Amino acid sequence: MRQTWRWFGPDDKVTLSDIRQAGAAGIVTAVHSIKPGDLWPREAVAGRKEIIEDAGLTWDVVESLPISEAIRTNGPETEAHIATWIESMRNLAAEGVDVICYNFMPVLDWTRTDLAAPMPSGARALRFDLIDFAAFDLHVLKRGGADADYPADVLEEAAARAAGFTQADHDRLTGTILAGLPGAMEHWTLDTFRARLATYDGISADALRENLARFLRAVVPVAEDLGVRICCHPDDPPWALFGLPRIMSTEADYRWLVDVVPSPANGITFCTGSLGARGDNDLPGMVERLGEHIHFLHLRNVRREENRTPGSFHEDEHLGGSTDMVAVIKAVLVEQMRREAAGRSDAQIPMRPDHGQEILTDLSQETTPGYPAIGRLKGLAELRGVMTALQHGQD
Repeated sequence: MRQTWRWFGPDDKVTLSDIRQAGAAGIVTAVHSIKPGDLWPREAVAGRKEIIEDAGLTWDVVESLPISEAIRTNGPETEAHIATWIESMRNLAAEGVDVICYNFMPVLDWTRTDLAAPMPSGARALRFDLIDFAAFDLHVLKRGGADADYPADVLEEAAARAAGFTQADHDRLTGTILAGLPGAMEHWTLDTFRARLATYDGISADALRENLARFLRAVVPVAEDLGVRICCHPDDPPWALFGLPRIMSTEADYRWLVDVVPSPANGITFCTGSLGARGDNDLPGMVERLGEHIHFLHLRNVRREENRTPGSFHEDEHLGGSTDMVAVIKAVLVEQMRREAAGRSDAQIPMRPDHGQEILTDLSQETTPGYPAIGRLKGLAELRGVMTALQHGQD
């Protein structure tokens, strides 16, 4: 696997020098200053690439070239935004950047209720607490019809927890849930968030799926001509939130994705953390069955808190958690050998150590939530060790 690292640009507290010292060879990044729906000029792409290469690294994957809400909802600007997305893809390809990650999650990207949950070791981790989330949805956001989305025991626990909220609890939870993806351009208030949710009224999972299919039918043939591979990230967490449809959460969802527009350019960002939050996802089996379509790997682990509150989870150590990471890596290495035997040019799949617990000096430094330097360094070292051990003696 090609070992890469996510970098949020020149303002990232984790520098390119730090990344090179960690042992990564490639960078995963984006031009974060450009909002969804706007063009990525070739000059901006070339400038970002030059900074990376001057540091002795390569720009291996775009994460993400964002999909606008107009495309997701099939709004009036859909065709214009798709055309702009394609032109941005052309500009990336012209600069030799040929793997593009995107997602199709409505309104919010990954969602957590705590960005620094204390762990028994003294580390801090991202966490999703279903009761906190329901308390926010029901008693802070006060979304109409929300009570129909939760079982009776969750409704009862959420009401009790909300009753004990201080103003600080209210503000912290609101800020955390509405934060969205690091690098995102939009910053929500409760009112603007309610307004955005309303744009999905009447959009079912089937309708959202058709909007994705419309996008893929336009984009994939161009990507194939350019030699670009696009790859959809799974929902995080992989189930419906705020009454919004989620369509990239299971193996069946990804089978639909690769079948709706069959092409070597249309593929998967395989995130073991997002997909691993569901106990019914067989991750090693998914790699075995869908491996030929995987263009990019996020390797992280979550611990499903099934004995505490089903539906809750936290980010665990990369070799801890509820996913058998060794089995996943073994399946990926087998897939890479298949590709090498078939003569595929993409036999080496780019991976990055996704997320990470805050440990050691991370605890005293300001970092992007989920992306501490030392926690990810530890994760990359562990993952590299597994890969090295599994490949030992094969050459």
